[in-house]
Amino acid sequence: MPFNSIFSWVIKKRVHQIEYFKENPIQVQEELLMRLIRSSVFTEYGQAFSFQGIQNYIEFKNQVPLIEYNQLKPYVDRMMKGEQNLLCPLDVAWFAKSSGTTAARSKFIPVTSAALFDCHYKGGKDLLAIYYTLHPKRKLYNGKHLIIGGSTELLELNETAYAGDLSAIIVKNLPWWAELRRTPAREIAMMSNWEEKVVRMAETTAKQDVYILAGVPSWTLVLVRKVLEITGKKHLKEVWPNLELFMHGGVNFAPYKQAFQELIPDPNMNYVETYNASEGFFGIQDQAGSTEMLLMLDYGIFYEFIPMDSFEGVDSKVSYALDEVKTGVNYAMVITTNAGLWRYIIGDTIQFTNLYPFRFRITGRTRSFINAFGEELIVEQAEDAIAYASDQHGCQVKEYTVAPRFDSGNGSGCHEWLIEFLKAPEDLFRFSLDIDERLKQLNSDYDAKRVNNLVLRLPDVKMLPAGMFDKWLKESGKLGGQNKIPRLSNDRVIVDQLLKDFNA
Repeated sequence: MPFNSIFSWVIKKRVHQIEYFKENPIQVQEELLMRLIRSSVFTEYGQAFSFQGIQNYIEFKNQVPLIEYNQLKPYVDRMMKGEQNLLCPLDVAWFAKSSGTTAARSKFIPVTSAALFDCHYKGGKDLLAIYYTLHPKRKLYNGKHLIIGGSTELLELNETAYAGDLSAIIVKNLPWWAELRRTPAREIAMMSNWEEKVVRMAETTAKQDVYILAGVPSWTLVLVRKVLEITGKKHLKEVWPNLELFMHGGVNFAPYKQAFQELIPDPNMNYVETYNASEGFFGIQDQAGSTEMLLMLDYGIFYEFIPMDSFEGVDSKVSYALDEVKTGVNYAMVITTNAGLWRYIIGDTIQFTNLYPFRFRITGRTRSFINAFGEELIVEQAEDAIAYASDQHGCQVKEYTVAPRFDSGNGSGCHEWLIEFLKAPEDLFRFSLDIDERLKQLNSDYDAKRVNNLVLRLPDVKMLPAGMFDKWLKESGKLGGQNKIPRLSNDRVIVDQLLKDFNA
C-alpha cells in the first residue's frame, strides 16, 4: 500500500484550514470562545460564573476569574475521584502529570478526548502537513518515527481514570496512522525506569530505518549518544542514513544546535520547533530558516495575554485578546481550553514577532527569572547569551542553571552559573566574559547594574562534572524525557543542592 502518498495527500488537506485561520485569526478565536462557553453552560463552573449570560470576550473576562493551579486543584481532585461535569461537559478520563519547573509538587492537568484528538494529535499531524508543504516529495512515512517520551508509567485512579506524563497518555491513545510508524515498541515506550529505557530504546532503534526524531533536545542527545556507543559509529547518518527531521520542543534549541550538527553532519537535516505542553499544543515552526512559531488558533484553545510589566498572577488587572497584542512585548500566556481550563495562567511567557499571521517565540516563565538586583533577566536572554558564548569558544553545553549570589551585608553580588559541558571551553573565564558582554547587549537593566561592579559583578561560571544534573533529577524523582532543568531561579535552592553534591 502506498502509505507515503496517501499520508501526504491526507495531511496536505489540513493546510487549507491552517491558511483559513491565518487569514481570519480574530474571527476564528471569537467563534471558538463562544463555542467553549456555550458547551459548558450547565457545568458546575459554568453555573458558578453565569456562562449563559456571556455574549463576548469583554463579558467573559469581566465575569470569569484568572486562575493558576492552586485554584484549579480542588476541581482536579474531585475529577480524579470520578466526578464529572465540573469544568467541562466531556468526561475526563486522563490527567497529565505536569513537568513544569515552577513548583516542586506535581500538577495534574485534565485531558479530554477533544484535547487529545483536536489538539495534541492535530498538532502532530499539522507539523507534518507544514513540513510536506515546505519540503515537497518527502517520503517520511517510508521509515520509522522515533518518539522520545518521558516516564510513561500510568497510575490507575479508578476504573475509568488514569494519571501520568502526557507522553504516556499520547502513546496509550495514538491513532492508527501515528502508531503504524512509531518506534520504539509500546512495551519499551511505557517503561518507567528511564535509565533502563534508554538502553532498550537504543538497542532496538539502532537496527531500524529511522526518518524522524522527536523529543526534548537534552534527552534526545542522551539517547543518540547511546545509539552511537552501541553501534560504534561516528555519527547518526551512519546508523540512520535516511534521517532528515528532528522535531523538538521543551527547551531552547540554540545551546544544543552545534552538538546535533556534529552528530548529524548533513546540511539537508531539518530541525523544526514545536510548543507542546501538558495543557495543550500551541505552536509550530512554519517557515524554513526561522525559529518563530505560528500560533495554532483552531485547536480548541482560546488565548489571552497579560503584559509582564503589569503581571500580578491571578490578581492581574490587564489582559488582552489576540486583536490587542503587539510585537516585542513580553506576555504571560493565558488559555481557555476544551479540557476545561478557564482563563488558566500556564506560566509561560512569549513575545510576538509577527502579527497577521501571529508568530511568536517563547521567552521564559512567569516565575523563571532573576531579578535579585533589579536586572530583570529572563530565560530568553540567558539562552541567547550562553549560545553566543558557546559559539565564540567552540564548546557545547549539555545543561545549566543560574541563580543569584549575594555578598555579605552590602546588597551586591553576582549571578552564579552552573554548567555541564559536552565540550568544555579552553578558557572558562573568557567564556564568562562573553556571557556577560552578551547580556549587557540584550538587557539594559543588567547593563546598568553592572556599571563599575557596584551592584552586580561578573558572572561566576562553574563547570560541573558529567552526570551532576542527571543525579539531581534522579534524586528529585524527575529523571526522564520530559523533565527539564530550571534555567533561572530567583532563589538558591537548586544551585545550593547541586553545589552541596559538587563539594561533597
